[in-house]
Amino acid sequence: MTSTVLPGPLVSAQWLAEHLGPPVVILDATVILPAAEHDGDYRPANARERFAAGHVPGSRYADLLGELSDPAARYHFARPAPGQLAEALARLGVTDSSLVVAYDSEGGVWAARLWWMLRWIGVPAAVLDGGYAGWLASGGAVESGVTSQASCFPRTVPVTPRERPGMWADRDDVAAIAAGSQARSLVCALPAEHFAGMAPTRYSRRGHIPASVSIPARTLLTADGRLRAEAELRQATAGLPAAEPVTVYCGGGISAAVVAHALTIIGRDDVAVYDGSLEEWSADPDLPLDLGG
Repeated sequence: MTSTVLPGPLVSAQWLAEHLGPPVVILDATVILPAAEHDGDYRPANARERFAAGHVPGSRYADLLGELSDPAARYHFARPAPGQLAEALARLGVTDSSLVVAYDSEGGVWAARLWWMLRWIGVPAAVLDGGYAGWLASGGAVESGVTSQASCFPRTVPVTPRERPGMWADRDDVAAIAAGSQARSLVCALPAEHFAGMAPTRYSRRGHIPASVSIPARTLLTADGRLRAEAELRQATAGLPAAEPVTVYCGGGISAAVVAHALTIIGRDDVAVYDGSLEEWSADPDLPLDLGG
């Protein structure tokens, strides 16, 4: 018998429909995050009720705002320690033999974030292209309720973290890039109007980190939430020098993961995500932010 393998960091609804069940574990990473109505308007919420209303059969809800983040951090969605992440994944039924497919119902950004975290600790994972909407459009079946969310997985850690270095950047790393003392490309994944400081921000101050360029995550996706073709991704990121590693940020390290996912798909293996992003950076009045394009 041929063992199941993921075809890459992105899988189609057709592929998933043909591989429902072990070793594939399907995780819905949806978070509800309304657009800011005024500066500082930050209202994230988990989507458990939406998950219960309908989800891909057999999937489980992965709470990026809660059990899959570090509650002691000073900003939302902070990555947990590898062991803590492994324990949370174990409670979702993930083991060392699992292949994880992540999706969401908010355009793919949350699934990309979960994929990045899984990749970090060596769990084979992919993003469902088009997310839940793509699944429905393909004629995929729907399950409701929470019967697929097992109530009691072993409390042991059947996931062995194999930490991949270089996937995260911290504030000091980014400050060095902004000051010109570290040769890395710095990319802002927020919409262009947020990069320019022309729209209300969820965070403390408007603008972008000095030395960064704008590659909005949503421009790498089609209108129906699918990742653009590789040729289009290469064109959209052509301004990033091949010789310089890339650090990506956004508001909270979420949209940044979409850019990181796209760069990985086109063959770049030198990408880091600034986990704290603007929620952390803007909270310190001594750290600079630029306005305008």
